Amino acid sequence: MLGQVNPVAFNLFGISVYWYAIIIVSGIVLAVWLSSREAVRVGLKEDDVIDFMLWGLPSAIIGARLYYVIFQWQDYVDNPIEIILTRNGGLAIYGGLIGGGLALFFFTRHRFISTWTFLDIAAPSVILAQGIGRWGNFMNHEAYGPATTRAFLEGLHLPKFIIDNMNIDGTYHQPTFLYESIWNVLGFIVLVILRKKKDFLKEGEVVLGYVIWYSFGRFFIEGMRTDSLYAFGSIRVSQVFSLILFFGAIVVLIIRRKKGAVPFYNREKGTVKKAV
Repeated sequence: MLGQVNPVAFNLFGISVYWYAIIIVSGIVLAVWLSSREAVRVGLKEDDVIDFMLWGLPSAIIGARLYYVIFQWQDYVDNPIEIILTRNGGLAIYGGLIGGGLALFFFTRHRFISTWTFLDIAAPSVILAQGIGRWGNFMNHEAYGPATTRAFLEGLHLPKFIIDNMNIDGTYHQPTFLYESIWNVLGFIVLVILRKKKDFLKEGEVVLGYVIWYSFGRFFIEGMRTDSLYAFGSIRVSQVFSLILFFGAIVVLIIRRKKGAVPFYNREKGTVKKAV
């Protein structure tokens, strides 16, 4: 169809390089750069972020794949070799966050760095990378919502190239990828603003704010998607997980406040709290 983007960016030595991969990698590179700058600002080393990526990125990819495979097991039970063929799609963000989060916990324990502080450093960059990554879904013509009309999409004042590519197999769909991308970028802005307010946040509250913001938006956007993973019946896995994370993060935030959590960053001393 005229106006449809090609998911393949170019071919290199006979291998197709997809826009999805380019966009995801770009988001990761930007997140690492921003996190490295913040790490230095709060008294850590830039190498702490770079070294973590050697642990965290593979763990996140494995976690994202396992999460997807577990809830789509019927697609792999008869041909398990497909589990390792990620070029065919099948990575779940929540699984990536779980895998990366576990790697981060052990990494910070090993480096004697506060896990909460490291999470605070990374959280805004991660949600920005997620916002960028959703455009990879756009290039793949996936992660879209229910059927709609071209008139509805034009009423949202979307660029023509987005409207044209929301025509999937002859039917226009709502751009849920765009809704989540915008929500994530707004989350990045909010978290950065709050993080810069002196003595406003306690240690761990940047990442808890990220969890609250992201899971709240994801719950509603996931409800619109037509390609969700289902736990059982009509219950969407990501919606259940979003609810658990949303209320769980609020409870943890309240408990940490009551216990007197330390400030995120002591600007006067220019140091961060070390793990004990």
